[in-house]
Amino acid sequence: MSTSSGRLTRTALLAAAIISLLGAPARADGEAKLLAPSGTLRVGIYPGSPTSMVTDAAGKPHGLAYDLGGELAKRLGVGIDYVRFQRVADIVTAIHDGQVDFTVTNATPARANDVSFSQPVLAIELGFLVPANSPIGKVEDIDKAGIRIGVTKGSTSERTLPAKFRNATIVPAESVKVVIAMFGRGEIDLYATNKPTLFEMSDQMPGAKILDGNWGAEHMAIAIPKGREDALPLLNRFVTEEQSSGALDTIQQQAGLRGATKATRE
Repeated sequence: MSTSSGRLTRTALLAAAIISLLGAPARADGEAKLLAPSGTLRVGIYPGSPTSMVTDAAGKPHGLAYDLGGELAKRLGVGIDYVRFQRVADIVTAIHDGQVDFTVTNATPARANDVSFSQPVLAIELGFLVPANSPIGKVEDIDKAGIRIGVTKGSTSERTLPAKFRNATIVPAESVKVVIAMFGRGEIDLYATNKPTLFEMSDQMPGAKILDGNWGAEHMAIAIPKGREDALPLLNRFVTEEQSSGALDTIQQQAGLRGATKATRE
């Protein structure tokens, strides 16, 4: 090979390397602008559920939405702003309205009308919590006149359970915190939601019990505003890497998230 052709080859390789180096940051920058157009990833959270945010004994926050939001912000190279709400339905509305960029929630068909979802992150059993000394010992005891099932306003439970339990009464509550107070006042007989939240509540209610079995499952996924679907390939890669690296397992352990199973694609 001549010196001239060797120089041309080296120049071509250098040019290819530069293009490669410049291309990745440019792509990442474009995805950052798409997912966090303000330069800060606004993560919607609500307290009281390990799927969103809980606080450990040392006062440090953890949770599926909280920690995955933090990991994604690092990957995008942007700041993070945790925006608190009382319940998940309010976060979905805020994402629809463009006031929040990210959360993790149950990817239902109804919510898919308002937000766009990544591939599933994990699946979570849905169940029932009864207080200490409750006469309700199994699911078959629930569908009776006079039984009051607490649910969170705007939740999957509120939409789904009236068709499953036609004789019991569905009682909407503003938040998980309010539900615990309602149990204390004897205003509900049991509460229905995902099991990680039920376990978190039972820790605060001596003698409370989660009934055996389940009444379905939630398929948790990342939710982003409509119109940002070009970022879904990045989000799906992010989810896969968090699952395969063990990072998702660590997040679940730190949040005390119980009642979860591995996600399956539809």
